[in-house]
Amino acid sequence: MAPPVIKQLSNKPANVFGKLLLFSGLIMYTMYILSSNHHCCQSSTLFPNSNHPSNDPDSISYSPTNITHIVFGISGSSRAWNNKKWYVESWWKPNTTRGFLFLDRPPTEFLPWPLTIDPPFRVSENTSKYKEYDRHPVPYAIRMARVIVETFKAQNKGVRWYVMSDDDTIFFTNNLVEVLGRYDHRKHYYIGRNSECVVNNVWGSFEMGFGGAGFALSYPLAEALAKNLDIDLRGDISGLLSAHPQSPLLSLHHLDAVKPIFPLLNRYESLYHLMKAAKADESRLLQQTVCYHKQTNCTFSISWGYSAHIYETFFPPSILQKPIETFVPWKKGAFPPYMFNTRLPSNDPCEAPHVFFFDTVEQSIGGRIVLSYTRKWERKLPACSASGNRSADHIAKIHVVSPVGRLISGAGSRRECCDVLRVSDMNATVIKLRACLKDEMLA
Repeated sequence: MAPPVIKQLSNKPANVFGKLLLFSGLIMYTMYILSSNHHCCQSSTLFPNSNHPSNDPDSISYSPTNITHIVFGISGSSRAWNNKKWYVESWWKPNTTRGFLFLDRPPTEFLPWPLTIDPPFRVSENTSKYKEYDRHPVPYAIRMARVIVETFKAQNKGVRWYVMSDDDTIFFTNNLVEVLGRYDHRKHYYIGRNSECVVNNVWGSFEMGFGGAGFALSYPLAEALAKNLDIDLRGDISGLLSAHPQSPLLSLHHLDAVKPIFPLLNRYESLYHLMKAAKADESRLLQQTVCYHKQTNCTFSISWGYSAHIYETFFPPSILQKPIETFVPWKKGAFPPYMFNTRLPSNDPCEAPHVFFFDTVEQSIGGRIVLSYTRKWERKLPACSASGNRSADHIAKIHVVSPVGRLISGAGSRRECCDVLRVSDMNATVIKLRACLKDEMLA
């Protein structure tokens, strides 16, 4: 999908940073109001999944980043909280995660506040006293921008990173810690991700990380500002989630604007179902693995913890990593609509996959994790003639066996490989994930 926006900022006072983020609503507005010393942005955009080793000998003198080094600033509204709180509750860990929920007014209808499940709340500062704010066309954006400042002022002891988001954003905190830990928090970093849609980036800026899905500010940058994965799609996003790029899943946003991500479940049930897989192994969540069964000419594409696809002919990973366009762009009429390549849905029996969705997860006796995927509907197509008319219609369940332990990601890492252990006349198939062998190549 769209590459992450990762900017390292220098300490040289200049106006370049302000100009570069001209359309970046939250950052621009906060800088406009609060920053007297703008920090210029270096010209190089860092690549996704890079470890960015530093030549500074002090770069390894600090302890590894953990969840207590991160403070979340969550923007919400009291009126919508009853419908949004379950998003936050799905990932918030009381007494472990740090941060605040900033509301527009006191949540009297929710008192006493349940600190055992929800983050502590703060009522956003009344900005009406600032006369220059009256000219802003979107008053809500003012409060969103002020969350950066208020979060920093509320909690800044032992903090390395500030992560800003909306109240309908879901974070995968273990993956977030791992990714932020690759960067030197003592430098000026602004890390986010573009929108999936071209028109949103044109309107907002290709240099901007969209706020709803969350963006991270290193402590020095947040300090300077205080003196400064979104899902912009609609409809069925199963095609996108079935072909996630080779990088840790950090957050999901706008789930209330798309169809439930699992069939036969509502949005609330779908989120908590996905979290079952995340709790088993967050590092592998949505990571795509492709393997082949030569005897039947079948290709298996696994999105860990979400879906499994069977194709009745061979397809290389270069094709399967393109999401099937089950979704539509946030705003219609733009061309090209997306920041990534897609495949159109097809009724060709050699191109249309048999689709299975994550059902259960369990720990096996041998210390491995076993995920089961089940077919929710029939494909209703004939067999692919290229495979000798061998149909996969009889397969109702796929068991995926994966090793225990975090999946290593980052610069130079590769996808896991897999073996199809059994495709029998019975209705179940077993697939085993493993590290790729030396010089092993996928077709």
